[in-house]
Amino acid sequence: MALRSHNPALRDKVFQNLPATAEPMTLNGTLTRAGLLLVLMLITGAWTWHHFMLTSAAGGIPAGLQAMQPFMWGGLIVGLIFAIASAFKPNWSSFTAPVYALAEGTFLGAISALFEVQYHGIVLQAIMASIGVLVVMLFLYRSGIIKVTQKFRMGVMAATGGILLLYLVSWGLSAFTSVNTSILFAGGTLSILISVFVVCIAALNLVLDFDLIERATAQGAPKYMEWYCAFALMVTLVWLYLELLRLLANTRR
Repeated sequence: MALRSHNPALRDKVFQNLPATAEPMTLNGTLTRAGLLLVLMLITGAWTWHHFMLTSAAGGIPAGLQAMQPFMWGGLIVGLIFAIASAFKPNWSSFTAPVYALAEGTFLGAISALFEVQYHGIVLQAIMASIGVLVVMLFLYRSGIIKVTQKFRMGVMAATGGILLLYLVSWGLSAFTSVNTSILFAGGTLSILISVFVVCIAALNLVLDFDLIERATAQGAPKYMEWYCAFALMVTLVWLYLELLRLLANTRR
């Protein structure tokens, strides 16, 4: 059976025609590298957050917010570049995945500071919620309560594609037309329901990631795929965290 996932970084072609290796990837090795990437992300995120606090203390919150712009956009762009590099060159992942984690941590630290200024305490809530969702989905998967079937995969993939299309259309309408799409994301019952749906789909994507990593391990994929699969799992976790931030913000508006 071909390996498939919603995640572009875990597309099935990556796992086809992999070279034979005397040291295949392991599940524990993948989880260890995922933990390392998470630590790197937290380090740069905490550093960016600390920089925001220092700048705000010296020049006020507007100065702190202004100082976050280069970190937010710089981290986003650098993270995107290295994410694409990892997706197309999995054997580079031992280098590109850590750089992605460092850049993404900078982006997340900056955008988290922006949310925290508007809604005090929201970042800690989003972090705890992300950890909770990860633990729950891992338990549901490992216990067999959620079984990954072909219909399940196709349903989650279709929903994820629909969400991506909604975001792209919304961005395009806002950027190039006078159509107001803020009703989808700016609070209110509709935006809360949309956020809840997106969070649920992001959580289910974690299950697909767990399943794909486990099957890749069973097939004896090369050792460098541990870095690659850990990177792909981080992509989903970042998405989940951002959507939880959005959901919490919508409930407070």
